[in-house]
Amino acid sequence: MAGQKQATSDLLLETVLSSLNDDKAEDIVQIDLRGKTEIGDHMVICSGRSTRQVSAISEKLAQRVKDEFGHTVRTEGKGTGDWVLIDTGDVIVHVFRPEVREFYQLEKMWLPQPDDA
Repeated sequence: MAGQKQATSDLLLETVLSSLNDDKAEDIVQIDLRGKTEIGDHMVICSGRSTRQVSAISEKLAQRVKDEFGHTVRTEGKGTGDWVLIDTGDVIVHVFRPEVREFYQLEKMWLPQPDDA
């Protein structure tokens, strides 16, 4: 389609962050995965205030990626709205309800931890 962008990982990340900000996602954390794993170049973790907002953020993000880059993303968990995983290819996005995010503490798995010394 005319007007669609080439989906580089940096452009995808920019689109993801813009969409999350537009939809009032909270506590957005971006993690650079390059050189750490083959699953993608970037991971983004954020929260929505309710199951309805988590689902809406996820749906709008999926539509925006489709509109701007012409490809469909894979999503999991949209039915419950507690934790939705959106796989855009090079950018993996996790949208949580705050309680679920606190329980899983996904950031701790991927972010460098300060020394406790």
